[in-house]
Amino acid sequence: MNLLMHICCAPCSIYSLRFFREKGYNIEGYFFNPNIHPYREYSRRVEALEALAEEEGLPLKIDRRYLVEDFLRMVVNRQEERCLLCYELRLSNTAERAVQAGISSFSTTLLISPFQKHDLVKQVGESVAGRYGLQFVYEDLRAGFKESVRMARRKGLYLQGYCGCIYSEKERYAPPGS
Repeated sequence: MNLLMHICCAPCSIYSLRFFREKGYNIEGYFFNPNIHPYREYSRRVEALEALAEEEGLPLKIDRRYLVEDFLRMVVNRQEERCLLCYELRLSNTAERAVQAGISSFSTTLLISPFQKHDLVKQVGESVAGRYGLQFVYEDLRAGFKESVRMARRKGLYLQGYCGCIYSEKERYAPPGS
């Protein structure tokens, strides 16, 4: 059973990889995250993921195009819909990669985060899968979030403080009302 795993970051990957491998999946990782801002944040996430992939023996494809302007154009004046649009963008791109690679199933490490809109990720994943003739493998991995963070710390991996988009960064760090 082959599975293309959309990966948002190294810390979310640790538990997710173990979980799916224990279920018998052969996993290929795929990093496509044009939502991540600023570029230094994007680079740090890529570096951490590359280190983890090497350690885990994970085949990994990184889409190195930094398309933050495309993401921003897509969500400007649509901030309330930004997560839906972002999930659609990233999971559609992952599905395209799965088709190109001849992999019939895909999933995402977004499913581990208690900060993501879990039902929306599932809905978008299933919708995208239907359009591409693929299977979206849904698992609620949130129970493994704290363990994954602990393991990332133990491995010395970079841990980010927000999902990656400029709106999330503001919500996390800006004073209330700014």
